[in-house]
Amino acid sequence: MNAVGSAKLRRRTIYRRISMKRSIKNLAEMIRRSDPGASIAFELWDGETLSTDYAPNVTLRFESEEIAKDFLARKWLAFGEAYTAGEIEVSGDLREALRLGMAVNFDEAKPTLQEKLELLHAYLKTRNTRHHAVKNISYHYDRGDDLYALYLDKTMAYSCAYFRNGGDSLDQAQLNKYEHTCRKLMLKPGERLVDIGCGWGGMLIYAAQNYGIRGTGCTISRNQYEYANRRIKELGLQQQIEVVLEDYRNIKEKFDKFVSIGMFEHVGKEFIPQFMQKSRRLLSDGGLGLLHTIGKDAESPGDPWILTYIFPGSYIPHLAEIVACMGKTGFSILDVENLRMHYALTLEKWAENFENNVDKVRQMYDETFVRMWRLYLNACSVGFKYGETRVYQILFSNGLNNELPATRDHCYKPYP
Repeated sequence: MNAVGSAKLRRRTIYRRISMKRSIKNLAEMIRRSDPGASIAFELWDGETLSTDYAPNVTLRFESEEIAKDFLARKWLAFGEAYTAGEIEVSGDLREALRLGMAVNFDEAKPTLQEKLELLHAYLKTRNTRHHAVKNISYHYDRGDDLYALYLDKTMAYSCAYFRNGGDSLDQAQLNKYEHTCRKLMLKPGERLVDIGCGWGGMLIYAAQNYGIRGTGCTISRNQYEYANRRIKELGLQQQIEVVLEDYRNIKEKFDKFVSIGMFEHVGKEFIPQFMQKSRRLLSDGGLGLLHTIGKDAESPGDPWILTYIFPGSYIPHLAEIVACMGKTGFSILDVENLRMHYALTLEKWAENFENNVDKVRQMYDETFVRMWRLYLNACSVGFKYGETRVYQILFSNGLNNELPATRDHCYKPYP
């Protein structure tokens, strides 16, 4: 390359860096406009710092110019990948950094073609057909029970807890959730309960021990299936309940009551009608069902980082979408409760337990996994507390049931 060409290349490089730094400075200003109290800094690859405050509470450091460029182009997906790889460091409170980033609401801008293609690729790769569903669930839930035991409660509940009192421990709050659910379903001794996506069996076991039900749970995670049945045998409940390694679409029996906690997010948009139709076939006429699911108030794009690295095949539906499909299926909707802040606190407690055991996690996996899981738990907590994510308990009956109580007193009376 001659001298003229070299000079042009240097000028283009300088202009590109100036433009990139201007974009990062604009981002800092956007954050300040979204939250006047924001205290955040961006430390660049060359040591320069762009800040909203003289003494920032949170600093994001880009290890290279390429990482900064990718972050500006691909937003949350690039941030998740770079943070996991140690190419973006966060000094200060990670949750606060995520909250400030969420305040900008990148989703208000139209997604780029690249972002659309990334979402499409994640969707096509992980559609929840019967074949893909097993792979998708195994990717997250079959990482080993030892991992989940480090940060979940004693019953291994991997869903939103219910904090009746501010001082409730995670263990107590998960028992509260089971009790709250059982009361809404008005379970009675001898009734048949189906638990779709039963996880490690906590809800089914609680209902059998405390309400005398008989029932079946299903999961397509082999780890969960084996753990749940070991636990059922240890407790001597084999004559009351069982957990089968089966896709919900293959369950054939009829049940008095229906529950699904934290599974609906894995059904997939195109399979929601099929899920509802199957649920109605499983539930007796007039029988009660409860769907406990993460959702949104309105339709919005999914998170490509979560879809790719944490929950492949997941889809977060919006409430109107769920309710409309329930109505078309023939369900009568009785009650909708939003437990958003309960899930934010649940995730905070999971994240705290995770950090208390982080050395064990690092030995089991590696530093990359630690950073990925840390980001997942904290980002989800922030999403419930400050973002668009909700969690709903939707109580319904299969057709009309005119024998139900006129009030919800049975749900909220004092615990024994």
